[in-house]
Amino acid sequence: MNTTPPAYWHTACTELAAADPVMAALISRYPDAILGDRGDPFQTLARAIVGQQISVKAADNIWMRFADYAQRIQPEHIVTLELDALAACGLSRRKAEYLRDLAGHFIDGRVEPARWKALDDEAVIAELTDVRGIGRWTAEMFLIFSLRRPDVWPLDDIGLQKAVALHYLAGERPTPSLLRQHGARHAPWRTVATWYLWRSLDPVVVQY
Repeated sequence: MNTTPPAYWHTACTELAAADPVMAALISRYPDAILGDRGDPFQTLARAIVGQQISVKAADNIWMRFADYAQRIQPEHIVTLELDALAACGLSRRKAEYLRDLAGHFIDGRVEPARWKALDDEAVIAELTDVRGIGRWTAEMFLIFSLRRPDVWPLDDIGLQKAVALHYLAGERPTPSLLRQHGARHAPWRTVATWYLWRSLDPVVVQY
């Protein structure tokens, strides 16, 4: 895993802290938090699929069982695994189907990571959401954890919703519209703001 912070990280932290006292406090509280990069687009997307709609702890447990069974997290291998065996790792049958479908997209070139660096965020999201089981949230996790784009604000993320409610809205969960408006204050560093808001709920660093 690459644990070198993105080139923009220090600048983003400085500007966020100067503009927002909540951000200043969180950045100070978690000085060692780093947005790492596994360097493996397939594994990042697979982990995001596994993590959909379940807690971080549950996702980590299921991923460990899946990885132990699969041994090699590579598209050419995953596509050969039986759905029942994947389900036995704790995956729902639908997620097992999604993982095999994702592997198929990598194998036949419908998903091609090499071209994504030249695409803007929305273009990458559009390509990824053509894969079964990858919605906007999963695509945004990929933008954050693999491409490490600086200005992603995942409106559907429950952790982000909870953290904004906790720190800015006296505990009241924001509507999507309000959350979008709130995110504007953190642009163009919304990925970094999201990262520290996540840390405020769980100091354990999540890494897809």
